[in-house]
Amino acid sequence: MKRNILFVCTGNTCRSPMAEAIFRDLAVKKGLQVEVRSAGVSALDGMPISRNSALVLQERQLSDRFSSNSISREWIEWADLILTMTASHKRTLIQMHPYAVDKTHTLNEYTQDGGAELDNLTALESLYSELQLKKSLGQPISREEKDRVRDLERSIPDFDIVDPFGGSLDIYRRCAEEIERALKKLAERL
Repeated sequence: MKRNILFVCTGNTCRSPMAEAIFRDLAVKKGLQVEVRSAGVSALDGMPISRNSALVLQERQLSDRFSSNSISREWIEWADLILTMTASHKRTLIQMHPYAVDKTHTLNEYTQDGGAELDNLTALESLYSELQLKKSLGQPISREEKDRVRDLERSIPDFDIVDPFGGSLDIYRRCAEEIERALKKLAERL
């Protein structure tokens, strides 16, 4: 069965285009039936990929012919799996498109082997949703609820892939290596 995978970052000019290109190449090599796209939660349509992202992809002999895409309802509905580069991207996307909550994950979170950290993350996301609803209904959030959020946040490792924007070519290379490690796990999982 063919899977549609959407990678998401901020401007769709650095991390998510690298993830798209690297995973597309991995998928071909592994014979995976996937279609891959990328977009940004704050992207302007049609912007070029960043210079250093293009150089990293060229070094890997991968296509660097991308232009940015902003998140759209159409693309969210198209995707079977949405993988964001950070928890902030994930939260933003879910706030914009709450119906996509079950198929939206950070890339590093999705490719983890499991354990207490992921259980705590699930509990935290559920608590966030509950508190968001309370807030929208004008209900107060208790001290205990705030403490529970803080405790859960402290127990979860950082699943974010750091934004290389404005950094050196070496920083972009390290970012691509981090993305590739997670994408190899993703390929095995699919």
